[in-house]
Amino acid sequence: MDANSPDINLSSLINMTGNETLLKLPPSSLVRSVLIPIIYFLVCALGLSGNTLVIYVVLRYAKMKTVTNIYILNLAIADVLFMLGLPFLATQNAISYWPFGSFWCRLVMTVDGINQFTSIFCLTVMSMDRYLAVVHPIKSTKWRRPRVAKLISTTVWTFSFLVVLPVIIFADVQENFQTCNINWPEPISIWSAAFIIYTSVLGFFGPLLVICLCYLLIVIKVKSSGIRVGSTRRRRSERKVTRMVVIIVVVFVLCWLPFYILNIVNLIFILPEESALVGIYFFVVILSYANSCANPILYGFLSDNFKQSFQKVLCLWKGNGIEDGDPTEHRHEKSSRVQEAMLPQRSIEFNGHMQTSKV
Repeated sequence: MDANSPDINLSSLINMTGNETLLKLPPSSLVRSVLIPIIYFLVCALGLSGNTLVIYVVLRYAKMKTVTNIYILNLAIADVLFMLGLPFLATQNAISYWPFGSFWCRLVMTVDGINQFTSIFCLTVMSMDRYLAVVHPIKSTKWRRPRVAKLISTTVWTFSFLVVLPVIIFADVQENFQTCNINWPEPISIWSAAFIIYTSVLGFFGPLLVICLCYLLIVIKVKSSGIRVGSTRRRRSERKVTRMVVIIVVVFVLCWLPFYILNIVNLIFILPEESALVGIYFFVVILSYANSCANPILYGFLSDNFKQSFQKVLCLWKGNGIEDGDPTEHRHEKSSRVQEAMLPQRSIEFNGHMQTSKV
């Protein structure tokens, strides 16, 4: 497809290709000018509301400030910023040109790119954290702390910014089409192909390899020697957190893999201009954005703490036993006085390594 096509943004296939025969839609296309913007706005609304809720509960409740949840917090921030660019892209699709000027074009493209990479990098770090928590629960205690997690998260954002420097440099409003795009220098086809390889390796397949390796090592270690360290409650908590992270990664891969596969196919072959292919193209792009809507839903279904915190914020939880500092405290309300006397001892255990593993 033409690298100067009017439908270009970092999360579309068009800006990564140099082919001039793929998916050129007329400006009057009903799908592009009406249906796609509507879907973009719906995805934006769902993604913003869900991830804003995640950010709020993690910052609001003390017990939610665990190592895993710090990475989830950064993933939610990335998803929120990712969603903020959708109204701009929806407007461009609807009116077939970019009305916001050069500064906003570069800003939207940059934020879009940074958070696209930040998402996969956060999932990679979460998978590495799962490996340390499950396979090396004692040795990794000094590293699996909220302060370290915040430092690592800062590094992830910085690295993501460096990765998208080509977008920061070359993104601008195109003179020919008046659309926001990446304006590659000559030879355009070489730059476009290099960018596809660059983003695919650093932004998906490379991190995915690390993620798969982490869980492969977890399986091998557990099956070969067994994990006996720690209490039964802590091991159960680790399994639940690991399962949640695995499901989040799998959903991410399912949403983004078609996008990168179609990019690579388009790099190798000149795809025909057919209506079916146009539909596949739009489905793939929307699916990649829709991933940001899926994460808050997954947290609610897979984590009791997230579920209870969501219910409290949304005024769906009628009990009055959940305190601001501990969304799970209502479980102890029905305890006998003898059990209440034992709570301080349990708190000591709970505030240790096990707390950093509970979501």
